[in-house]
Amino acid sequence: MKQDLTRRALMTGTAATTAALAAAAIPGQAQAHPHQMVLAAVKPPITLKEGATVLLQGDSITDAGRKKDNLEPNNSEALGKGYASLIAYHLLTAHKDKDLKVYNRGISGHKVPDLDARWDRDCIELKPDVLSIMIGVNDYWHTVAFGSKYKGTTESYGTGLTALLQRTKDALPDVQVVICEPFVVRAADGSTRPDWFPEFDERRAKAKDAAESMDAVWVPFQTMFDDAVAAGTKNKHWSGDDIHVNANGAALMAMRWLGETGLA
Repeated sequence: MKQDLTRRALMTGTAATTAALAAAAIPGQAQAHPHQMVLAAVKPPITLKEGATVLLQGDSITDAGRKKDNLEPNNSEALGKGYASLIAYHLLTAHKDKDLKVYNRGISGHKVPDLDARWDRDCIELKPDVLSIMIGVNDYWHTVAFGSKYKGTTESYGTGLTALLQRTKDALPDVQVVICEPFVVRAADGSTRPDWFPEFDERRAKAKDAAESMDAVWVPFQTMFDDAVAAGTKNKHWSGDDIHVNANGAALMAMRWLGETGLA
């Protein structure tokens, strides 16, 4: 049976979103939450017109177990169980009169070249009004794992992402772009994947450069998680493996995304 977000499903999703956002609160730090000021943005950098299409793209963090044979918008199975679904539930509730279409097209394990290979089908043809991209962890991870068969470099990651964005702008000149910072949820003592640094920082800088070159909204997830850990929470409160977030981490990501885009 089709699993579109009917009134009941939407209410269920909204309740789940509210519970997840509440669960993400930093214990003992309610007055110093990392994005309270962000949520109070005066001028929304992203606007949603009537009938707008919102597309969330990326790797496993965006994918979050979505049903890949279900390509429908606003569908609970197709949206997965991560930050993308929480964003979708919020947008579909807060802007219920705008007839939005929200898609999740994240695919686990993907890198910038993988996005490029499927971009016409999974982006251009959908004609998004708002495009959010979260990509970069695998672009580094796969150079040090799996026998180091992937030979991507910091430079090729940056140029590839920039070229992908330019290709998108050429095809969809009015698209509003959101670039999400790749991240590692690090322990306070810096012991988390120490061999990734400083090169992973260089990759994150390339993502920010690409965002700035396209005048895209930048969502600083690494800074957000660093601040959350510095505020007193353990990194495992947000992620079991330092990369794939749990419900707390997904809720924190959704809150920050909504804050930075002005859609909270």
